[in-house]
Amino acid sequence: MAGTALAPGKVRVKTSAMRGHRSRLALVNAVPVTVFLLVLFVYPIIGVLSLSLEGDTGGFTLHWYTDALSGVNLSVLLSTLRISAETAVLSLLVGFVLAHAIARMRPVFAALAMLIVVVPHFISALVRTYGWIIMLGEHGLVNTLLTSVRAPGAPYSLLYNETGVVIGTTSVMLPYTVLILQGVMRGVDRRLLAAAAGFGASRLTIFRRVYLPLVAPGVGTAGLLSFILCLGYYITPALMGGDKQTVVAALIDQQVMKQDQWNSAAAFGVILLLLTFAGLGILGLARLRRKKTATRGGGGSS
Repeated sequence: MAGTALAPGKVRVKTSAMRGHRSRLALVNAVPVTVFLLVLFVYPIIGVLSLSLEGDTGGFTLHWYTDALSGVNLSVLLSTLRISAETAVLSLLVGFVLAHAIARMRPVFAALAMLIVVVPHFISALVRTYGWIIMLGEHGLVNTLLTSVRAPGAPYSLLYNETGVVIGTTSVMLPYTVLILQGVMRGVDRRLLAAAAGFGASRLTIFRRVYLPLVAPGVGTAGLLSFILCLGYYITPALMGGDKQTVVAALIDQQVMKQDQWNSAAAFGVILLLLTFAGLGILGLARLRRKKTATRGGGGSS
């Protein structure tokens, strides 16, 4: 056995050769993914960016961005940002309550509850939107119930305005929010909550100072995801908002299909992409800051 042992130098050479082989294999495996991203992601973005900077005569111009950030177009962009923010907040409020209740259920009932939340998401968005239109109409289910209980001001105008758009987009984004928050809440160590209660902390204090900081990363991720997805969402705002409540996605559709303004549509697309990257950057910075704070806290306690 001793005669077959390899010398330390040979072991190092063999280990280095294996690492080199694995590196080459990893590069070979990365080639299809890289080509896929370049062809289907990077190239279209470069094409849209160049189109947004191309003038009518073919030269370089910022006219399309100036036009997108002024007048009616600016109001549409701000309206889209407002609707996306309202959708994100409402999705978080409703989703937090649902996810918290599901996280406290037994596994069997939690799985059934998640099934009820997620399954409607697999139905066509067009069908779900028309379902909301039927329910929120002047003589729909919601207004009929409100009128029957003699709610002040009923029936309400819940369609073809910002209210209807926010209700529709919230129903679309809610499953994403519940999925993210429920996974984070399941991972919370309940012993920490019990320990806080053992030290005499009230339920509100436990929620504010223990539970909420633990689920904060999930809350930020879910809110940002809802905001980003809503920025470019088209079907529900187009059907439930109508002509009176235009969003950027509907404006891009009008510019391409009716006005043949590809340059202006490309400028709006780049603006939405930059807003998405800005949101991801803010989330990344928040995570980095939280990690640094945790590291300092851990170092201080040691």
